[in-house]
Amino acid sequence: MVTELAIRTTGLTKQFERHIAVNQIDLEIQTGEVYGLIGPNGAGKTTLIRMLATAEEPTMGEIYINGDRLLRDKSNPKLKRRIGYLPDDYPLYDELTVWDYLDYFARLYNLKEPKRSQRLHEVIDLIQLGNKRHSLISTLSRGMKQRLSLARTIIHEPIVLLLDEPVSGLDPIARMQFREIIKALREAGMTIVISSHVLSDLAELCSSVGIMELGYLVESASLNQLYQRLSRQQIEISILDSSQMDVLIGELKNNSLVHSWEVLPTKTQIRADFSGDEAEAAELLRSLIVAGVSLTNFHCTKEDLEKIFLKLGHKQAS
Repeated sequence: MVTELAIRTTGLTKQFERHIAVNQIDLEIQTGEVYGLIGPNGAGKTTLIRMLATAEEPTMGEIYINGDRLLRDKSNPKLKRRIGYLPDDYPLYDELTVWDYLDYFARLYNLKEPKRSQRLHEVIDLIQLGNKRHSLISTLSRGMKQRLSLARTIIHEPIVLLLDEPVSGLDPIARMQFREIIKALREAGMTIVISSHVLSDLAELCSSVGIMELGYLVESASLNQLYQRLSRQQIEISILDSSQMDVLIGELKNNSLVHSWEVLPTKTQIRADFSGDEAEAAELLRSLIVAGVSLTNFHCTKEDLEKIFLKLGHKQAS
């Protein structure tokens, strides 16, 4: 079974005078995916999202949403209505209440009663602002305002949601609340593209990621593929007595799946690069016990998305 593509671009390019912000991007995002865009400032993430949202016209290339070509003129308004876009600096109207603000945008999208009121109740419950529906926006916290902005973005039930740095400036609790909403939208089957500098959030939310550098899409893969290909596995081992370190190192030397190691400053801990699977890690553990090493910790870890990103950045720079 072939999964339908929610978003596909071919040769997508945006040039501002002599500067090419987005360069010949061929992108494919499956329906129902949460796709994370990462890259340094100036990599082209915002420009790419703005083109997908029809807020920016491409210099060259094509965009397809659910198989339909997104035209640059006004000939397919219904398709554009199925897109939700949250830029990183969208203004709110402080003098309105939460309900009136969302009702205003629902009317702009031509939602009729009783559907309009039903939809307002749904999104207000989703963003957990039911007790604030009659409060002025000016009285809301930053996190509440950002959740309200998201509600405005999904009020018309888009099929594709584009979020540009949605958790920028939020505290950890507000970020967690925002993540839970994105997870609910993901479970409902919405296709979401999200850019963020908070890579731990993307690792938790996304099924696939794209890494941008100087306008190019240098990587685009599922998180699992990225981890398998680029994430170095390590084993952290702690022993009861530093006098056993020589025995431990001797066992590591005899294991062909251990490629390097470093003794940590405590003199009772070691971190080793290991290329084996779970069964082979268990076998290494067994060999250490048989050798009489008194272990207090044996823990397998993998490099996270941030380390993979930094590693790829160094490759691009070299």
